Amino acid sequence: MAPYFVFPVAYLGLAAFAFLTRHSPSVLAAFVTGWAFGLGQFIVGLSWITESFAVEAERFGMLAWPAVAALSALLALFPAFAAMAARYLGGSGPGTLIALPATWSIAEMARSAILTGFPWNLIGYAWGFSDEALQAISVMGIYGLGLLTVLLAILPLLITEKYKLGRRSAALVLILVPAIAFATLWTGGTMRLAAAEFGDNGQRVRIVQPNIPQNQKWEAGQANAILDKLLALSTSGESDRPRYVVWPETAYPVLFEAGRNIHPALTASVPTGGLLLFGAVREAPARRADDPALLNSVLALDEKGRVVADYDKRRLVPFGEFTPFKRVLGAMKMTVGDIDYIPGESSAPIQLVGLPAARALICYEAIFPRSGDDRAGWILNITNDAWFGMSAGPHQHFLAARARAIEAGLPLIRAANSGVSAIVDSYGRVKEMLPLNVSGVIDGPLPAPAPTETLFRRAGNIPVVVSITLLIAAGAITRRRFTANRRSCCGP
Repeated sequence: MAPYFVFPVAYLGLAAFAFLTRHSPSVLAAFVTGWAFGLGQFIVGLSWITESFAVEAERFGMLAWPAVAALSALLALFPAFAAMAARYLGGSGPGTLIALPATWSIAEMARSAILTGFPWNLIGYAWGFSDEALQAISVMGIYGLGLLTVLLAILPLLITEKYKLGRRSAALVLILVPAIAFATLWTGGTMRLAAAEFGDNGQRVRIVQPNIPQNQKWEAGQANAILDKLLALSTSGESDRPRYVVWPETAYPVLFEAGRNIHPALTASVPTGGLLLFGAVREAPARRADDPALLNSVLALDEKGRVVADYDKRRLVPFGEFTPFKRVLGAMKMTVGDIDYIPGESSAPIQLVGLPAARALICYEAIFPRSGDDRAGWILNITNDAWFGMSAGPHQHFLAARARAIEAGLPLIRAANSGVSAIVDSYGRVKEMLPLNVSGVIDGPLPAPAPTETLFRRAGNIPVVVSITLLIAAGAITRRRFTANRRSCCGP
């Protein structure tokens, strides 16, 4: 996975996982195989989470690796059930190999939905080293690319088993199948990019990356310094300043109250005749005094200090923004304060004067695949990945955000407190970028959407669901035939 992309490891690992599942002596043994595979997958892939515990090491430091291990053990249940289901559907024969890509995809979809969902490092992201290969997401989505990835890892095993190949021939197949598959994906993606039409909507944006350390972000004595830094970055190069400025998630370092107590640096950062789009925390309205709640929001401010558009985050991070089962667990939130955030009510695009409507995604929301025509003309992703330092986490998060651009055929403007901030075109390609742990700005035009709607945006996961159904049916039929052949050959 990002940022390393040692693709042969992913490919061989999946092939080994499929082989062990196929030859498991029982359904329960297949479950254990899948759980062990998933435990290793997630402990390695999610090790960056330990960085967030170091922000307040005196409170949470001791919990870092136990928390990652516990989360990985829980998430490992999804590949465990995938292996168990494939072994059950396919029996002790090759039907297990045919069913496994389908059950794996079902498990990834379930992981994206159960208990608020956590679709991090879906297996399709293993192709993130190639803009060309990622273009397949525009057709089949990230779940479809994941299904294809597992199927490609399993095909050499199926070919070897069907044709009783020797060791050398099997090794050759193991090399040729992924090589041909990558060449096909790369060629298709290259053709799509070669036919792409590029342009912009005539408006320029400025992305501000302040790089505020997480342990300073909410200190009362730091608020003025933080806002002064944001103002300086927002107004630099005044003669050539874009009309639209974007700040990261929760960039405003105090509780935002519309119409009062607004820091002068906020309104001074709004370009003449333009807008400042910024992340802020605000109090949820219509709550009882003894039951307060917060909203994680992106707000559009005009030069008169008026909020002219807003969006409240709908998908919240467990233990980061709210405590699940709070009555049992008590307050166990890692962010400042004991008050929980609550989800926003609308996912509609925000309407902005002078710009196309924007699909707003705050931080964690960018990891969730999404289809359907919501009439947005671009994607606005604001985030604060300062929690995770220089680890793999911000790179993996950025790749997921780029995948949303490819799925929808929409450009992406991404403002991250500590990086990665970027302008990404509607084909997922990075046009401008600020790396991790630097402060600065990106000025550039907002790219245009893809000229034609992507298949994924129209059809969503329907093609994947059809493929899953066909593979499960094929696995069940193969099991019956395999069982019948064994009986006719060897007796009951």
